[in-house]
Amino acid sequence: METVGARDTALNGLFSFLERAVSPFHAAAEGARLLAQAGYFEWNGTEREVRVGSRFFVRAYGSALLAFSIGENPRARLRIAAAHTDFPCLRVKPHAAMRERGYGKLNVEVYGGMIRSSWLDRPLSLAGKVAMRGDDPYIPVVREFDARRPLLIIPSLAIHMNREVNKGVELNPQKDLLPLFTMEEDEADGDFFLDFLAEEIGAERDSILSYEITLYPTEKPCRIGRNEAFVSAPRLDNMTSVYACLSGLCTGGQADGIACAALFDNEEVGSGTKQGAASMLLPNHLARIYAGLGFTEAGLYADMEKGFCFSVDVAHAMHPNMPEKNDVTNFPMLGGGIALKVAASQSYAGDAEAIAIAKGLCELAAVPYQMYVNRSDLRGGSTLGSLLSRQMPMRTMDIGVPILAMHAARETMGASDQAALNRLTETFYHT
Repeated sequence: METVGARDTALNGLFSFLERAVSPFHAAAEGARLLAQAGYFEWNGTEREVRVGSRFFVRAYGSALLAFSIGENPRARLRIAAAHTDFPCLRVKPHAAMRERGYGKLNVEVYGGMIRSSWLDRPLSLAGKVAMRGDDPYIPVVREFDARRPLLIIPSLAIHMNREVNKGVELNPQKDLLPLFTMEEDEADGDFFLDFLAEEIGAERDSILSYEITLYPTEKPCRIGRNEAFVSAPRLDNMTSVYACLSGLCTGGQADGIACAALFDNEEVGSGTKQGAASMLLPNHLARIYAGLGFTEAGLYADMEKGFCFSVDVAHAMHPNMPEKNDVTNFPMLGGGIALKVAASQSYAGDAEAIAIAKGLCELAAVPYQMYVNRSDLRGGSTLGSLLSRQMPMRTMDIGVPILAMHAARETMGASDQAALNRLTETFYHT
């Protein structure tokens, strides 16, 4: 079991990461910063930079991050841990400024399967990237930004105006989830949102051509419960996994083989993008690395066959008020260690050998583990594991920390589980 010191160190690191990883772009940027701090360099894509002992990373399309460590005997083993940088949220639409009798609202859309009601009455901020006109139309000038302060709120309707509210309310995303942003004394036609963006990034409004901007809750992560047994925070799905992949890769000495952390975007909407796990992003980079090391494509395929991948994403913990929603014999508990996720449908990747390997690594790392299987009459979620292993046929196992309120604006996890996941990824990469 992890010590209190290891638990606190892991949580302090996670909290720091959570406060910076407020959009997929910021998650990738913070990951790159941590890797650079650990001695990794940013690869410019030339094969001559690939050599034994190299440690480098690639930021792909701003929101995905691949990191590689090449050991003394590169073909000794191929180890990949994958996670995703995105999370269910609200995204700002183009032409977002809306006016309603002096109120200034933003036109937004739902990204992923968020629990809509959990976003009501919370202070929200804005983060993402802005693309501006440059000298070459094929190379726009891109700025990342994070407002880092409460700017918006989605007010719920008072019970006096909806006496049935406690019986459950369906929230229409085009009507009920539009956040309040400003008050205006007149009905001017100016685009107050573009004005805001221009001020935030220090640019002319007319130079802004497009943006990808995420709303996020501004409340900080915290420890709760007697003896601080729990953690409450936004974006535990899936920053717990992103941070563990980075922590494991950055900790420990150089091992034989090739170790990779693959952090993809767009898992919450199916992974079918150029920066998603269902793309050729990782296979293409591995092929270039093998070529740079003087190995053949056939060698890469052979190493995939004997390699191993952890698909790292959160799991559903048993809910204390609704235990019947979990499987009757396989129900992870907060603080109970790593959840090994299994599904006969293969919505989670894995087979008997993969489960045995995962259990063996947990035992080697001295961390507890528990099984998660969907209740047979409920449709469960899915992860990037099966999609990634379809693109790269290698043995893969889905794992993660169990949480409550998955896809809510704030989620809950066991305080000791992050240290266990960090320790497992470190053992996976370096033992």
